[in-house]
Amino acid sequence: MVTAAGHAYPWDVLGDPDFSGRVTKAGLDTVTLAATYHSTRAATPLHPARRLVDARHAALYRPVRMEAWAGRRLRPATPDWVAEPDPFGSAVVVLREAGLRVNAWIVLTHDTRLGRANLDVTVVNCFGEPYPYALCPANADVRRYAATLAAEALRGVRVDAVSLEACGQLGADHLGHHEKTAGAFTAYERRLLSVCCCTACRTAWQRAGADDALMVRSLREALRGGPPLDEERAALVLAARHEHTDALRAEVLTAVHSAAPGVPVVLHASPDPWATGPSPGLTLTAAADVDALLVPAWPADPATATLISDATLYGRPLDAYVTVLSEVDRDTLLAHVRRLREAGADRFSLYHLGLAPAGRQGLFADLLAAVR
Repeated sequence: MVTAAGHAYPWDVLGDPDFSGRVTKAGLDTVTLAATYHSTRAATPLHPARRLVDARHAALYRPVRMEAWAGRRLRPATPDWVAEPDPFGSAVVVLREAGLRVNAWIVLTHDTRLGRANLDVTVVNCFGEPYPYALCPANADVRRYAATLAAEALRGVRVDAVSLEACGQLGADHLGHHEKTAGAFTAYERRLLSVCCCTACRTAWQRAGADDALMVRSLREALRGGPPLDEERAALVLAARHEHTDALRAEVLTAVHSAAPGVPVVLHASPDPWATGPSPGLTLTAAADVDALLVPAWPADPATATLISDATLYGRPLDAYVTVLSEVDRDTLLAHVRRLREAGADRFSLYHLGLAPAGRQGLFADLLAAVR
């Protein structure tokens, strides 16, 4: 039997007595609920009291306990756009009382507020330009922050699974305010612009025996139309990134297993080892460390199924992440999820229960029927 869950934010659940009923009507029994999340401006088309939520900065949707963060350089903020003191915890209670299962959705290294205040721990490209939204896992403070964030998100609340997003390095691509980078760079150029050249990453290159200044110059030259980055340097860059990703994941998983013993962990990931962003590229050991993989599958073209089939090689239950918010029609979406199922997806994560307007809500049930 194919299993499925629908994503939601705490503000979708709180104050809407019909939310749980819509989930059940869609044929779902599980909600993947944000316990931490980056800044966003979210529609709430079916909420009885509002139509938009302006989440101005990344936040922990649990109480921020000073004793957990004392002496820490990096600390999460609370969401003043939600009235409840414990939005995630309160929403979990509502969903459980309706007989629904709840997965904790935890976003780790995506935090523009912290990045702007601490640029030295952010991803920096080869031109010395920081990406404030991207906290770099090469930095020990970032890894400690992410582990504590995960532990605090789960403290004292019962969940059925943990879904880890941005458990690795973010890169050049970012859907930010009035983003004006689409079409400016090729896929290869975006890859080069996603190589982090922060102090911690450059130190890692040095430990591996590389000349970090030469590495930076090589990246710049490649982006200026010169020779591409040679295979040896590319391999060293990727190995350093994966080393830092593995270190981050190890600390986070230790915290998760301590806070929620026995609860399965789903990792947002890509089978492309160079991938950065919410679903970073899988390292050699990543799949073995978790219980399932969630692979982004939003584009409804046949090429997306290749990502799913590639991910099946890692031998873990495979969750295809599908959106109903695109402008493609119903038949195209149904064909899309059938291809993903044939490619090896045995679970589906559907985006997004709170963002979908009335005219798209029926797609949840339709998509599930197509793969069950």
